[in-house]
Amino acid sequence: MEIILDKKNSTEGLIKIRLTEGDYQPHVEEKLKDYSRKANIKGFRQGKVPTGVIKKMFGKSILVDEINHLLSHKLSDYIKDNKLRILGEPLPNQEKAAGIDWDTQRDFEFEYQIGMVEDFSYDLSSKVKVQGYSITVDEKVIDETIADLKNRFGTMTYPEAAGSDDNLTGELRAKEGDFKKEYAFLQVAKVNKKEQARFVGVKKDEEVEFEVSKLFAEEGLTGQLLGIPAEEAKNAKGTYIFKVTNISHNEPAAVNTELFDRVFGPGVVTTEADFIEKVKETIGENYKRESEHFLDHHIEDYYLDNTKIEMPAEFLKTWLKSTSNGQVTDDVLAKEFDAYARGLKWDLVKNKIAEDKQVTVESEEVREKAKEMILAQFGGQQFAAQLGDRMDAIADNYLQSENGQNFMRLYNQLRGEKIMKLIKENITVQEKKVSVEEFKKIVEEHKH
Repeated sequence: MEIILDKKNSTEGLIKIRLTEGDYQPHVEEKLKDYSRKANIKGFRQGKVPTGVIKKMFGKSILVDEINHLLSHKLSDYIKDNKLRILGEPLPNQEKAAGIDWDTQRDFEFEYQIGMVEDFSYDLSSKVKVQGYSITVDEKVIDETIADLKNRFGTMTYPEAAGSDDNLTGELRAKEGDFKKEYAFLQVAKVNKKEQARFVGVKKDEEVEFEVSKLFAEEGLTGQLLGIPAEEAKNAKGTYIFKVTNISHNEPAAVNTELFDRVFGPGVVTTEADFIEKVKETIGENYKRESEHFLDHHIEDYYLDNTKIEMPAEFLKTWLKSTSNGQVTDDVLAKEFDAYARGLKWDLVKNKIAEDKQVTVESEEVREKAKEMILAQFGGQQFAAQLGDRMDAIADNYLQSENGQNFMRLYNQLRGEKIMKLIKENITVQEKKVSVEEFKKIVEEHKH
């Protein structure tokens, strides 16, 4: 047997495997004997079928199976032994394989196209500086959140005539043209003050005519009403007619024990001051998660921009198309390949960091993560107390479900968290204090 790597360049190559009869024939003979012992063929006693008969009936398929089995193992061993960092899977030369004469050939040559990346370096030190944000929750955000909670847990009524704080649902159509929307929703309070008079006092089944460009100060609200993107809504013009089918009024909930219990659970908060503090704490926790997530993106961007890895782009495109059962086309690649390659490059960086720094995840850690997740879904520690010793069995059952995919999902999540934690501990995160509004603006600008 001979295995040769023919490198076309630093990212693509061919692995050639040459087999002689001595490489595969002992395996074929052993399999023929095994078939002979087990075969149940009419005219012969079981276990007494001559090897020649078995060879005539099954010889070619046994030969093909054994060679494919041998190739698979030798190819995998060669890649592992030579520490080749390959991407995707080796692609067999189908044209060359199709030309094999299995009846007469004794020596065989197979080719596998591979895509690979050479070893690369990365910087994991305090020299790496990444911007992070610490979000300050101000009074305005707290007031807005409490107002939202009061509305969410308020009481709904259905007045006969619309007031300035009421909501309208109905049918929307353009006065000229074919535009029609069967279900439209409009909050009178968000309509421009000069236009609100059109809607105040309107009753069910009545119609309101208006110029859409004058209705709202924000393009986003115009887009929501018309069902189009905010960018398109900037240029929206024309006269529209809103036919009212329903009027609703939400009476905000009072700030009292009933609201406290509905928001945070019975007995968690007992005074208005504690309620406000708890709201502030919850907002802070939520935005801390968002800022951490945003920091993760900044770290990813840094390493993608500052780690030199030459990718086998053409091989990857060929591999994706050939293994997708027709789902990946040239059009799909044109739209999505850059994002795919970017994700693959980030995986390479993370995996090398994990390999170099010996980041590991133990099975018990995965089980504990599963238990935490289950408890979070079903009521926390109170639920754990009810289950007692059965918690481990429930977690194990979850991890074994879906053919072990749940285990792998949590394993990869934990591994990713450990890698990111390691990176943050070694680089310099430059924290900047910002308000909620400033943070939202920064995130929005980053998207563009």
